[in-house]
Amino acid sequence: MSMNHPKTTSAIPQNATPDRADRLLAELLKETFSRSGVARLIRLGRIRLFGKAIRPSTILKPGDVVEIDLADHEPVLDLAEPAPSVDILFEDEDLIVVNKPPGLVVHPGAGRPVTTLVDALVRSRPEMVGVGQPGRWGVVHRLDKDTSGVMVVAKRDKAYGALSTAFKEHSIHRVYLALVRGEPSIDEGVVDRPLGRHAKDRKRISTTTTKPRPAITRWKALQKLGGITLMEVAPKTGRTHQIRVHLAAIGLPVAGDPVYGRLRKKTTVRDAALRRGLESLKRQALHAAVLGFTHPRSGEYLEFSAPMPEDMAAVVSMMRSGCKA
Repeated sequence: MSMNHPKTTSAIPQNATPDRADRLLAELLKETFSRSGVARLIRLGRIRLFGKAIRPSTILKPGDVVEIDLADHEPVLDLAEPAPSVDILFEDEDLIVVNKPPGLVVHPGAGRPVTTLVDALVRSRPEMVGVGQPGRWGVVHRLDKDTSGVMVVAKRDKAYGALSTAFKEHSIHRVYLALVRGEPSIDEGVVDRPLGRHAKDRKRISTTTTKPRPAITRWKALQKLGGITLMEVAPKTGRTHQIRVHLAAIGLPVAGDPVYGRLRKKTTVRDAALRRGLESLKRQALHAAVLGFTHPRSGEYLEFSAPMPEDMAAVVSMMRSGCKA
């Protein structure tokens, strides 16, 4: 049985200048669709000219009439939701490096209709639609919603392939800053414990799993004060929730972590102001501070950094000014 989807048509005005379909339609339909919505419709073959699906590069001329398939299983209408502000650290024709704020989801997920980092980027870069996985356009790695810091996103297929391979081969240089509860007895160490899905809770990652995958995390204590430690953390692999699970496994859970933050033994944060600062954290205190990689086109090594966000910086300031070891 065939399924008839709702359709609409749009005529290119007689005073329009012939142009690429992605550019011309994005401007013509801006009151109804976002730029990324138009680009997605084109990629899905749901905008047709003379019965044939158009390409982004198809030249449309005055008088052309395009038919738009509005299949309800693939929402494309612009929700008129303001795009989140994203701090761009670097951008060229191949990739974008951003400083992701805490609280921003990287890409759409099941049951998650909120505006994401990907939404914010493709609104003004429709050429990204079709690069990588559907809905996760350009994403070669991700940070958890409440983890802040440096991320790279691909804009072209070749960059996507090269960066994806670099992450799989663990050739990306990454340094995180974390505030953890507790104070380690040594100044630095390595956690080498395989990770996988928890046997009973599939939303959690665990060091006890039926399908372990190798995972290595190096850490260094930068400052130990009042039951809280500021740590520098360098994951050598890129497993889901790796840093959070590894630090929790050695009794140093990331402060504010709602999933892995339970302490195995009771520790006391002695300074009252610091306790209040920790209680004010609305997320896990984890920040991707440095990201370094080889540019997929030029071969040049690039390294980017992002300062510690205000919520974590405020706790560190309390540690340094109001507490004594």
